[in-house]
Amino acid sequence: MNRISWLAVPTSEDAHEGVRKLWSKAEANLGFVPNVFQAQALNGEQFLAWWNYFNLLVNKPGHLSNMEREMMAVVVSGLNRCVYCAVSHGAALREYGMEARKADTVAVNWRHADLSMREAALCAFAERLTLHPAGMVETDLNPLRDAGLDDAQILEAVQVIGMFNMTNRISSALGFIPNPEYHGRAR
Repeated sequence: MNRISWLAVPTSEDAHEGVRKLWSKAEANLGFVPNVFQAQALNGEQFLAWWNYFNLLVNKPGHLSNMEREMMAVVVSGLNRCVYCAVSHGAALREYGMEARKADTVAVNWRHADLSMREAALCAFAERLTLHPAGMVETDLNPLRDAGLDDAQILEAVQVIGMFNMTNRISSALGFIPNPEYHGRAR
């Protein structure tokens, strides 16, 4: 049985109209519909609300580069052992220009990757916030500031890390399976 989620997945006939439009756009741009789009479509309005915020944080121009955002996504997803997000955002990290070997190393243990001071600061912060959210203190921001990040960039980093912690929990709790297309992208 080839399932992409432990819950029911709506067909295109059953899906919300806005979801169907998003599926068509993804098919046109990527050549496939990400399984996460299909697996979360059971509650169309909620999925579209999630997608709008996710898309704003991850895909639109922001205060951090796309590669930095994807790098944090991979670190968070690896720490949370979220297979769907680690695989799909590992592919995105490679597509945004990180060499495959380095991106794979970031996914397993970012400390072993050849990272810049800024990249390492973002990865360390993503790890701390993911593993110890209740222990965060103001001085946890100092390494980010020392690496040249301003307050708008720090806020965006926190938002991206928070989004991936939430999305990892949804994906893992419902058994989302990554599309096969992600494994070979940008290799």
